[in-house]
Amino acid sequence: MSYIGNIPAEAYSAFQKQDFTTSATTSYTLDHAVANQNELALFINFVRQEPTAAYTASGTSLTLTSATSVGDDMYCVYLGKAVQTVNPPSGSVGSSQISADLITGQTAETSIATDDLILLSDTSASGALKKMTRANFVSGIGGNNTAFFYGELASHQTITRDTMTKITGMTDDEVDSDTAFDGTTFTVPSGKGGKYYLFSSVLWDFEVAGDDGFEAEAFIYKNGSAIKGSRFRNNTTKDLRYLTLHSSGIFDLSSGNTIELYSQSLDANGGNARVLNSHTSIGGYKLIE
Repeated sequence: MSYIGNIPAEAYSAFQKQDFTTSATTSYTLDHAVANQNELALFINFVRQEPTAAYTASGTSLTLTSATSVGDDMYCVYLGKAVQTVNPPSGSVGSSQISADLITGQTAETSIATDDLILLSDTSASGALKKMTRANFVSGIGGNNTAFFYGELASHQTITRDTMTKITGMTDDEVDSDTAFDGTTFTVPSGKGGKYYLFSSVLWDFEVAGDDGFEAEAFIYKNGSAIKGSRFRNNTTKDLRYLTLHSSGIFDLSSGNTIELYSQSLDANGGNARVLNSHTSIGGYKLIE
């Protein structure tokens, strides 16, 4: 066929079908107007009916010679109405119709906006293609390292010789994601159990005990019992004034578990040493699993 202008878009044709809800009647309404019954192929209980003898049609009115019964299966095909569209029928495009470089041939993005759309196959819906925004797509992936906490000793704390003592008042530079740390005790919040990375640091000053530090220990306690610690013993004849002990590790914690810092020391002359503010601290955070 000859034509003037641009090449017409390829068209796809399909006959229209209409399903009826049947009842004990002879009168039905058509979705599309027809000139007469010859423009319809009518089926009742999967048997094609003869035009004029079994039914007549005009406009949107369909009249049967005999009434149907409730539950009968009845449908018609509009023989005189073929609808054209430039879009292929639903489900007619397969992998063989799609270019192999459909994705790789596109310009790669270096960043993704929150409202950009991502196309994916939903396996729970028989592989149906669905779109999601970036915000929806990353929801539930990864997460935040919460709960987390940290605090530094606000004031020097004197520790009785050879006595395991709880370090209290670590409120300087304090951070606390879930209001679960009071400067001394961290309590795992409800619903925040899991693996936690915990760390601590204790700086000892033996000046008030004669600058002759002999031994010191520092431990992270869980529910009142030591779970990680470090120990130092001075086996030399040299005096020792300052000593720093570090502890860290990954631990399974449950809601309601408590975490605290304990330490003790010995010196040669029997005096009480102290741990120094700012340099003594404890902290931790939940790992993303």
